[in-house]
Amino acid sequence: MQNPRSTSDAPGFLGLGGLRLTRRGRVVIAALVLVVLVAVGLVGQRAVAESPGGGVPVRLHTVAPGETLWQYATAVRESGEDLRDVVADLRELNGLTSAELRTGQMVILPLD
Repeated sequence: MQNPRSTSDAPGFLGLGGLRLTRRGRVVIAALVLVVLVAVGLVGQRAVAESPGGGVPVRLHTVAPGETLWQYATAVRESGEDLRDVVADLRELNGLTSAELRTGQMVILPLD
């Protein structure tokens, strides 16, 4: 007994057979991908540094000549907070191995 279905009659990918997209279909697919990428990009614009205690709103800052991590720590620390701990937190937040900064470097700082 022969198989009623030959290999030439088998459905293609996802059972779509020989279905092909027209130029208009490709444009629609490309537009949908672009809309999704733009939406993801807009959502990613809001920066929040996560910690076990919750999110901390942050801002990006470009280091100017003469600025130091210790100065930033002094500006953002709360009263009674040890300055060394604040510097350590800023180093961790920015992935720095030391407290040294270069002019033009971008650093993440908590909002005041």
